[in-house]
Amino acid sequence: MGMMKDDAALLALFEELALAAGAAIMQHYEAGFEVEQKADDTPVTAADRAAERVILDGFRNVGLGTPCVSEEAASGGVIPACGDGNFLLVDPLDGTREFIARRPDFTVNIGLIRNGEPVAGVVYAPARDLLYSARPGAAFEIPVVGGKPQERQTIRARPRRTPPAIVASRSHCTDETRAFIARHPDAETVSIGSSLKFCMIARGDADLYPRFGRTMQWDTAAGDAVLRAAGGMAHTLDGAPLTYGPKGGEGLEAFVSPSFVAEGAGW
Repeated sequence: MGMMKDDAALLALFEELALAAGAAIMQHYEAGFEVEQKADDTPVTAADRAAERVILDGFRNVGLGTPCVSEEAASGGVIPACGDGNFLLVDPLDGTREFIARRPDFTVNIGLIRNGEPVAGVVYAPARDLLYSARPGAAFEIPVVGGKPQERQTIRARPRRTPPAIVASRSHCTDETRAFIARHPDAETVSIGSSLKFCMIARGDADLYPRFGRTMQWDTAAGDAVLRAAGGMAHTLDGAPLTYGPKGGEGLEAFVSPSFVAEGAGW
């Protein structure tokens, strides 16, 4: 699915806002922060809210009318009507538990959805100074120096190796995940937080990312866009591509994702 000319400007906006949101996050990371618990018993900090404010204000300032489902706003009941046509999914601070533990594996995620597919997106890891950006057929890793993006480098997912390298969640490992890994007894296994798991596969450093248990669409959309642009795919356990948009249910429940496995090229 191609992108129109103004989509190039849209992706540039995503990159700009992700970098600005990352800067806001790092201010809290360095200065210290308090941790609160949301109604769903997940943690939230002032950094989550500050990053979301940067992104949503940025969209408003340019008059972007595309519906945007963003984690903290959605958790507060603000969920625009979006169907599965053309909308944005935003996680202003993915990997809040990593952030709280002062590990560098947290990201800013902005994804564009069209007809249920993640067609473009950015993933920015401010503590790692790495920005991933993708549009159909092209995925990039961009070093960031002093908050400024440097030369973009094309990345591609690799064909699966035997035994595979499996990347798994550090904070959300389940019995099902452990059972999946056990089916590949010689596999190399790496634990990392946030949507960086998708990016590791997209850049050819890993082969499989199994995810079981509750996940929200804004957790995965941007990373999934990067992976698909790099030649990989995230699919449900029955082999269908992971899709995005309200799935039934009320409020947040409409944006719960099923269990999935992300794979590299030749999935």
